[in-house]
Amino acid sequence: MFEKSREKYKNNENRILIAKVIDKYMFSTTRNKITYTDFLNISEISIISKMLKEEKIYNYVFFGGKLEADRKILIFYPYKFTDEMILKNYDKILSVIRIKLPHNLKYEHRDFLSGIMKLGIKREKFGDIIVTDDGADIITLSEVTDILFKGLLELTRFKKSKISIENINNLTIVEPEFDNIKIIISSNRLDNFVCELVRCSRGNANEIIGQGKVFLNSINEFKTSKKLNVGDIITIRGKGKFIFDEIEKETKNGKFLVNIRKYK
Repeated sequence: MFEKSREKYKNNENRILIAKVIDKYMFSTTRNKITYTDFLNISEISIISKMLKEEKIYNYVFFGGKLEADRKILIFYPYKFTDEMILKNYDKILSVIRIKLPHNLKYEHRDFLSGIMKLGIKREKFGDIIVTDDGADIITLSEVTDILFKGLLELTRFKKSKISIENINNLTIVEPEFDNIKIIISSNRLDNFVCELVRCSRGNANEIIGQGKVFLNSINEFKTSKKLNVGDIITIRGKGKFIFDEIEKETKNGKFLVNIRKYK
């Protein structure tokens, strides 16, 4: 098993990532236990998803604490496990550190992130930071929760804050906010969308896609002529995340006025 994948990625920059995933799967299979990775970014998730599909492996799930998490862990489980058995293990793997700021204080995502990074915690050990009106929920691997919790208590910026450890099931769910964007495209090809969203030439759009910077529904998409459907989510590295919301109307010259929702 995995001979094709080992050969395919042996001289690839992602060979270490693939090797770690294979090791996790083999451990789960031979020991008949749940295993999981560190947090993965959207690019890593895309690469791994493709590899597992090619290998016809289906006893896994990507989980980040919430449905639309940007960063997720990969969990392998024995085939005999039911959905209920898998769900019961989530709170053993992930935890939430909740920070409640004083009433007169307001922090942004970068303020929480930089504070964590000062503690020397590797980025792959914690997932999304969900900023709320009065603080933030930080999704963490349970193995580093206590270390991170104690470290945050010592940071000057959080001295007057209330910090607690919560069950992953108590994660605060914040509805995403959007900016509405109108674009005009000649067809629903991916390169047309990228061209308008990035405000660049068609050639530059094709280059961005070719460099692996574009994801369609969290999967790396390299085909410039890929047709999009209403509801598809486009992520462009360095430019943001967008939802193809609707086609409002066809213009007089045969083009289409499209409404896009951009995640704030």
